[in-house]
Amino acid sequence: MIESLLVANRGEIARRIIRTGRRLGIRTIAVHSEADGALPFVTEADEAVCVGPANPAQSYRNVEAILDAARSTGAQAIHPGYGFLSENADFARTVEGAGLIWVGPGADAISAMGDKINARNLMAAAGVPVAPGTTEPASDLDAAVAAAAEIGYPVMVKAAAGGGGMGMGVAADEAALRTEYDKVRAFAERMFGDGSVLIERYFPRVRHVEVQILGLADGRVVALGERECSVQRRNQKLVEESPSPAVSPELRERFLAAAVRAGEAVSYRNAGTVECLLDPSTQEFFFLEMNTRLQVEHPVTEYVYGVDLVEEQLRVASGLAPTFDPDALTPRGHAIELRINAEDPRRFLPGPGAITTWNEPSGTGVRVDSGYVAGNTVTPFYDSLMAKLILTGATREEAVERARAAVAQFEIVGPKCNLPFFAELLENPEFLSGDYDTGIVSRMR
Repeated sequence: MIESLLVANRGEIARRIIRTGRRLGIRTIAVHSEADGALPFVTEADEAVCVGPANPAQSYRNVEAILDAARSTGAQAIHPGYGFLSENADFARTVEGAGLIWVGPGADAISAMGDKINARNLMAAAGVPVAPGTTEPASDLDAAVAAAAEIGYPVMVKAAAGGGGMGMGVAADEAALRTEYDKVRAFAERMFGDGSVLIERYFPRVRHVEVQILGLADGRVVALGERECSVQRRNQKLVEESPSPAVSPELRERFLAAAVRAGEAVSYRNAGTVECLLDPSTQEFFFLEMNTRLQVEHPVTEYVYGVDLVEEQLRVASGLAPTFDPDALTPRGHAIELRINAEDPRRFLPGPGAITTWNEPSGTGVRVDSGYVAGNTVTPFYDSLMAKLILTGATREEAVERARAAVAQFEIVGPKCNLPFFAELLENPEFLSGDYDTGIVSRMR
C-alpha cells in the first residue's frame, strides 16, 4: 500500500481523502492556497504546504508548486480529487514522469475521454449507445446548421472539451442555434482553450443516470451500480441517489454492461463514471460522457455497495486487489446525497461569506462530508460546495424521511445557503414519487 499521499485539492474532498488515508495508516499531505489556510483539511493532514495565492491558477492548478510540495515532503503518490487538475492528462503524465504514483486512470484514458466527440465515437465503436449527433466538430456556423437539420430540432450545442455541466446550450430552431453556437464557442475558448463544438439530439424530458465503474489492478473493469442525478440547476447536480427509482432490474443490467464495455474500450484503471441520458418514455439510454475521476456523489455508491471508494482507488494505484469480491457485488438499501452550497436557494446565485454558526445533523443513517466549520469563510474564489449531506436507509422512503429531519437540523449562519430548497424538494410530490426528470427544478421555480 502507498505510504505517503499528497492530496492536490481542497475542501470537503481533500478532507474526505485524508480521512481514509489516515485510517489506512498513510501519511497525508495537504496543499492549500493562502485563502484556505484555516480550513479543516489543512489541519487534519499530517503535513500541509501553501502552494500559492487564492487564484486557482496560481495554487491548485499550479503544477510546479504541487510537484515541489510533493518533493519537499517526500510524498509517494498524488490524489487529485475532483475538479482542478483531476482530468488533466498532462498533469497525470507529469506526476508519473516525476516518479510518483498517480491515483487515477492512465493519462491515455483521460485524453481519450476528455474530448466529447472522440469519446462519443469510441463508445459507439464499443457498442455503447450514443445519441444522434456529430462525429466531428462543427467547424463553423454553417456546418452546425447543416448538422442540426440532419439530426432534427431541438438540439444540444456542447463544448467538446467541456465538463461538469458547463459549455452547453439548447436550440429549438435555426435562429436559436445561431445564437447558441457563438455563445458556446466563445465560452469554450475562454474556459477550456478549445472552441470545438458538437451538436447532438436534445431530449426535452430526460433523466440523468450514471454508473460507477472501477478498473482493477488485474485489468478487469467492474460496475458498482447506478446513481440518479436528475435534480439539477444549470445542468449541474444538486441531488443524487442510488439506486435510481427509474431503473428496473433489466434496465440496470443493460446500464452496467454498457458501462463496463465503455471502461474496457479505453483499458480503464481506477475509479470513473459513465454518465448517460435515459429517455423514460422508451427506456432507451445514451452515453453522455465519462468522468475520469472520483465523483462528488460517490458516497451514495459507498453505502449501497458497502465499499470505501477512496480506499479502492488507493489499492488499485498500489497494485492491490480490491477489498470486495468483484463477482459478488450486491446492492443494499438506499442512499440520497444533497449538495449544501453557499448559494441563494431560489435563484442559486453564489453567496459567499464568513460562517458564524455551523451545526451539523447526526444520527442513524446520517453522514456529513463537510469542508468547513464555524469561523471559516467561504470565499468567492472556488466552487460554492460547503458540504454533502448523505442520508441512508433500508428503503427510499426511510432515506427521504431522514433527509427531512437532517435538513431541519442542519444550521448554517453567515453565507447564503440552499438548505431551504432541499426542505421544499423533500415535500415535492414529483420527487417523492420517484418519477421526475432534469426539468424538476425549473418546474419548482
